[in-house]
Amino acid sequence: MELETSRLWVRDLTEDDAPSLHAVLSDAEVMRFLEPPFTPAQTRNFIRSAGLSNPPPVYAVTEKPSREVIGHLIWHPWGEGAMELGWVLRRDRWGRGYASELTEALLARADRDVVLECSPKQAATKRIAARFAFVRAGMNGELEVYRLKKQEGLPPVDPVIPSG
Repeated sequence: MELETSRLWVRDLTEDDAPSLHAVLSDAEVMRFLEPPFTPAQTRNFIRSAGLSNPPPVYAVTEKPSREVIGHLIWHPWGEGAMELGWVLRRDRWGRGYASELTEALLARADRDVVLECSPKQAATKRIAARFAFVRAGMNGELEVYRLKKQEGLPPVDPVIPSG
């Protein structure tokens, strides 16, 4: 998958992304609601097992024009009839609206319901869920599930999606 927004470019992960992605996944504050911080070996394994699978459930998020990897996007089938959306971004990029920008762009291309999962303590994801009219749909284990139903209409957005 490739996806372009005004400030970001989403693309497939490569093994060369390991150092940049490790800077994100080794940060304890970034990983606070996810899992313990990754070692370099865990980051490489994550890229191989998730980023390089076919189709991958995660993708590199890069800033334009530098194309520097600043995190990863989660976009994969979730249950029946839905796609899971998520993002893990470098802490020094928080507060810039990147998660909202990614959400808006993916909702524009969604052809089915979209789900966000988060820890009950994860306020940032809950704010984005509210902003885009996701509805709390219950729990999946320890995680809260928010769902936006396609038939209720997804927000109109016109992202730049390159061909090819």
